[in-house]
Amino acid sequence: MRHARLAALALPLMLALAACSGSATAAPTAPPSSAPPPVASVPASAAPPAAAGNTVSISSFSFQPAELTVAVGTTVTWTNNDSASHTVTADDGSFKSGTLGNGATFSQTFATPGTFAYHCAIHSSMTGTITVH
Repeated sequence: MRHARLAALALPLMLALAACSGSATAAPTAPPSSAPPPVASVPASAAPPAAAGNTVSISSFSFQPAELTVAVGTTVTWTNNDSASHTVTADDGSFKSGTLGNGATFSQTFATPGTFAYHCAIHSSMTGTITVH
């Protein structure tokens, strides 16, 4: 009699365990994400520089680019990437940076149209032109 009771209790327990371990139902899935898909990264060397067209690099004892055309109201920024110091000095005296060490910048806003020639007061062979329309 005792075995019959144990069998009666064991049968539902075995059925419950079998149902849990051998379940053929699919596991619930998470709802689709509303996040945008990942964007492919662009190598830094391929990305355009910030404010492209409004910057001049001072490098290898030259202004690069040496000639730049911008719209009225544009601010142009020069960055000294040389180990030597340089200046950005307008030929007509309308602007001058003072001495720029390595990594230093100088910015000039061009409020009127015209052609503005400039040079490095330390290295006279370094020249450039900003044309403003």
